[in-house]
Amino acid sequence: MFHRSVCRPAARPVALAVLAALALTACGGGDDGDDGNSAEPGITLAGRVAAATATAQTNPQCAQTDIGPFYWEVGDRDGVRASGSVGAGAPGASTEMAVYSASKWLYAAWVAQARGLRDDDVPYLNFTSGYTRFGPPLCLTAGSVAECGDSAAIDPAAVGRYVYDSGHMQVHAQTVLGLGAAGNADLAAALNGALGVSGLGYSQPQLAAGVSTTAAAYAGFLRRLLRGELTLADGLGSHKVCASPAHCANADAAPSTGDETWNYSLGHWVEDDPVVGDHAFSSGGAGGFYPWINRDRTLYGIVARLDLSGEGAGYQSAQCGRLIRQAWVTGQTVTVSTPTP
Repeated sequence: MFHRSVCRPAARPVALAVLAALALTACGGGDDGDDGNSAEPGITLAGRVAAATATAQTNPQCAQTDIGPFYWEVGDRDGVRASGSVGAGAPGASTEMAVYSASKWLYAAWVAQARGLRDDDVPYLNFTSGYTRFGPPLCLTAGSVAECGDSAAIDPAAVGRYVYDSGHMQVHAQTVLGLGAAGNADLAAALNGALGVSGLGYSQPQLAAGVSTTAAAYAGFLRRLLRGELTLADGLGSHKVCASPAHCANADAAPSTGDETWNYSLGHWVEDDPVVGDHAFSSGGAGGFYPWINRDRTLYGIVARLDLSGEGAGYQSAQCGRLIRQAWVTGQTVTVSTPTP
């Protein structure tokens, strides 16, 4: 989750959009009727906004002493329904930051959009291809995908096994999509063009971890998934494999999800833990950027922050973000640290 991480680039160049800043306090729109985005009817939009806001501001899993200042957002296919910035100096919707492994969801969607949901792409996207010797290197000085991926190599013993490594996507981009010569600007233009969005950039030519963007821009991608406008919308949760070495014999290396059992799908996680999981789809990054879509595919959300301490920031954001999600769905402020899905 949380390392820092097309057949042909089908894109006309798309410049990074200048995104208007959203209010830094909680906000919501629409009337006070049931918004239709929950299995629990009869909850007003105002009630959901209040519960999510209180949870973000007061729940121990979202405490500033633990995760620092952050921005959060909940929305649906039509737009933002509530948002807020918590803590002194917190980012807003238009604050640009490296999202690290949240890049993986974007790359999987790009591949699906360019090539369809092809079986031969699956091992590279659910991390069973065997290209596990790349690790999470920073490629800040690399000028191209090929230059960044020089160290990627296959481990024959890992083929067919789940191993969390950026090499799967780096090798796929270079050898399958033919993007070896592409640099940051080329990748950004192709990604935005393929996904029909704007505002997604690359700070390094690493497909699994190189995107730098804003919560507002990433939310545009999530809304397109909810509207079924991207091929990956039909592939959410598909081809998933057990990603917990402690709970399945076919998984080797995985980032921290505590003692929980999560599965890995096409560039994204499925939060399937049998005790606390609500089966949401997500793709948290090493800096703490945590985007999600709920199991019913009616809601999306983001916790956006940048924490380079290396202390499991992605999982920390997930622990906060999923409680905000629970508060929204139930209309009740969540005060406990453990979700009750």
